[in-house]
Amino acid sequence: MTLHSAQLAGRIMKVNHAGEHGAISIYTGQIFMARLTARSLVPELRAFRADEEKHRTIFYNELQRRGLKRCKSYWLCAAGGYALGAATGLLGARAISLTTVAVERTVLRHLRRQTTLLAHDAQAVAAIAGILDEEQAHHDQAAGQGTTTGLWGRMLGSAVSGMTESVIWLGMRL
Repeated sequence: MTLHSAQLAGRIMKVNHAGEHGAISIYTGQIFMARLTARSLVPELRAFRADEEKHRTIFYNELQRRGLKRCKSYWLCAAGGYALGAATGLLGARAISLTTVAVERTVLRHLRRQTTLLAHDAQAVAAIAGILDEEQAHHDQAAGQGTTTGLWGRMLGSAVSGMTESVIWLGMRL
C-alpha cells in the first residue's frame, strides 16, 4: 500500500467514525422528541442508535490500529446531528422516517464507493463491509414506514441528503 492510499484510508476511517457519532446524535435527538410526537418509533430508534454505537466502535478501533486521532469534524457531526434529530423528531414519525431514509441512502452510497476505493486495504474494507447490512436494514425499515414522496418529503429528503454530503465533504478536508 502506498503512502497516499494509506492516508486516504485513514482519512476515510476518521470521517466514517465522525459520521457514526453524528448518526448517534441524530437518533438521540429523535428519541428525545419522539417520546412526545411518535412514541411508537422510540424502540426502533433506540435499536438503530445501538447499531450506530457499534459502528462507531468499529471505526474507532480502526483509528486506534492506525494510530490516528479522530476527525476534526467529530463534534460538528454531534451538534449538527442532534439538531437535525431534534428538529425532525419534533415534526413527527414521517419526518423521522424520511430523515433516516435520506441519511442512510447517502451513507450507503459512500460506503459502497469506499469498498472499491479501498480495495487494497483489507482491514478498511472489512470494517465497512461489517456495517453495510445494518445500514441497509435501517434504510429499508424506515422506508417501510409508509413515507411518501410528496413535495414536502422530497424537500426534506433532499435537504437531509445535502447536509449529509456536506458534512462528509467537510470532514474529508479538515
